[in-house]
Amino acid sequence: MTTASIYERALGAEFAKLHPRIRQRFGFSSGDGVASIGEGVMERIWYNKWAAAPLWLGTARHIMFPKAGEGVPFTIANYAYEDAFGRETVTWSRRFRFPEGVRKFDATMIYSRQRRRIVDYLGTKQHLAVDLEMAASPHGGILIRSGEQRFYEGPLGFRFPERLTGRAEVHEWYDDEAGRFRITVDVVNPLLGPVFRYGGWFRAATVPMAGRRVPGEAKPTREEFRE
Repeated sequence: MTTASIYERALGAEFAKLHPRIRQRFGFSSGDGVASIGEGVMERIWYNKWAAAPLWLGTARHIMFPKAGEGVPFTIANYAYEDAFGRETVTWSRRFRFPEGVRKFDATMIYSRQRRRIVDYLGTKQHLAVDLEMAASPHGGILIRSGEQRFYEGPLGFRFPERLTGRAEVHEWYDDEAGRFRITVDVVNPLLGPVFRYGGWFRAATVPMAGRRVPGEAKPTREEFRE
């Protein structure tokens, strides 16, 4: 019996409201042995220069970046696997190819039975855990909003004050007329206002995973058991 995807579990009955292509992209699990690989263009990437310092800190661990541009080539790779703690996990490996070099934005998502929602571990070492709320948007898109954020490092573990966090809203939908996916991402801080955003399009295909193995670059270098 195939395991339900983490997004199907989070959305429940609303999963059926998604566009068929969105259901395909968000509907596979580790038992299916497939991945979703996409390529496209971010039409605009923007960041708030007042937030450049914290964005630079995140660059080393592939959590956003202080870089702006238009017409930036973009790739995204989503692999499903079980992590070391037996949790159904999906990678989000995003690559933005600027003329000066590639910027990376990585995350791994799990479905937390404890929190009864998806938890998004940002970056390569799963130090930053973010609660996600999901809903079907009009015309079959998926809307993802971030909530509480927690930091884990060694024995440390604490919740970030809301004023120090960036609240994200992600909207992904399928454009039937153009035959491609579209996405917008907006990150806002209560004090600074808009911090980071991008929007564009990509085409994605569901492909078999060779040997059901996730490429090492797509997986975190450290896994955190705390959710």
